[in-house]
Amino acid sequence: MSVPHPAAAAHPLDNPVRNALTGPHAGFARSRGRVLCYPAGVATWFSTPEAPDAADWADVAALAGPGGVVTLTAFHEPPPDDWEVVFHAPGVQLVDDGVAAAPDPEAVRLGPADVPEMLDLVERTRPGPFLPRTVELGTYLGIRHGGRLVAMAGERMRPPGWSEISAVCTDESARGQGLGTRLIHALSHEIRERGDTPFLHAAASNTNAVRLYESLGFRLRRRPEFLSALVPKHLAEAAAASGTEAPDARTTALR
Repeated sequence: MSVPHPAAAAHPLDNPVRNALTGPHAGFARSRGRVLCYPAGVATWFSTPEAPDAADWADVAALAGPGGVVTLTAFHEPPPDDWEVVFHAPGVQLVDDGVAAAPDPEAVRLGPADVPEMLDLVERTRPGPFLPRTVELGTYLGIRHGGRLVAMAGERMRPPGWSEISAVCTDESARGQGLGTRLIHALSHEIRERGDTPFLHAAASNTNAVRLYESLGFRLRRRPEFLSALVPKHLAEAAAASGTEAPDARTTALR
């Protein structure tokens, strides 16, 4: 039996995964005990309580499934020693502070029918996690040249009052034309039109991207950390023995 989830963080962006999954993205939420996550194929994020105990980690394992990789942010302590950390990096969280938001006449809306092309573009450009159902999380815009998708950007986490711009990428053949900037402006316009504020995450080591976002009118709000860890075999076996139904969760390192 699930217990009530703890109160939301003081600011929606302090714990964007939990606040999205208990807010605008509640329809996507999968839960077990005090743990929340997105469905497999939609997004890779999990949210644990501020001070998870052994039962919470067992619930994470049950949701992730055997061989699962769990991605966390807004965590206050690392997983137990028997969890193998496969990715751990400092990041930055930037928020709209004067972005020149404007619609773009060349930008087209992307949907489920465009997913094969979107996945192909992501595979070539590696902007970060993007899965077959990620497009369901919000608006995705793209630019085509000669009918071919060469740039895209879209929305991922949506804590109350905020919307994360993600998967910003441009094919090598179309770089240097400002397509990513145009899509960020167009998405920011759509986000503001419905009364929300744009924000985004990036790896702190990606200094070129961070400088670009700051030049567009984003400012640094906080420096979260991102971590991915493998479900320990003994927990996965225990979850399987209990008959828990869980997806084959997986993740891609933040870039």
